[in-house]
Amino acid sequence: MGDSLTKEKKELTEEEKVHKKFAVNLFNHTWKLMEKEKRTKEDDDEMIHSAHATRHHWGQIGTHTHFERGEWQISRVYAILNRPDPAIYHATRCLEICKENHIGDWDIAFAYEALARAYNVAGKKTEAKKYWELGKEAGEKIAKKEDKDYFKIELEKISI
Repeated sequence: MGDSLTKEKKELTEEEKVHKKFAVNLFNHTWKLMEKEKRTKEDDDEMIHSAHATRHHWGQIGTHTHFERGEWQISRVYAILNRPDPAIYHATRCLEICKENHIGDWDIAFAYEALARAYNVAGKKTEAKKYWELGKEAGEKIAKKEDKDYFKIELEKISI
């Protein structure tokens, strides 16, 4: 099922600990901004910068699973902001990382969801529907029921 969320069991250096702390905190901060109902232009800018920063820090300390999840979050941020080109780019990177590293389960399902959402924002309904269907198919293979249910809810939010 691809790489796990932890590299070899080894003691992290102080620098690696800092990267990990920033990666986790920035991911959560970005998520809060994504869920904020009334964002200012400054909030939108901060959300973009925070998403890219979390991906950078995971790039220093994380695994391929962290990398693709970072790409997913960046894509979602751009989709929320109605910026289809970067949303498509980062969703594509998410899917590529999943496929190259044999990462499945809900990660591959969410990679397809990200592409469906990004193409939907772009107004490219044929591509959006294609990835929505691939996401639905991948979602059926998610092992944990609660993860599968959550994924279905998120996929259904994309009105194609």
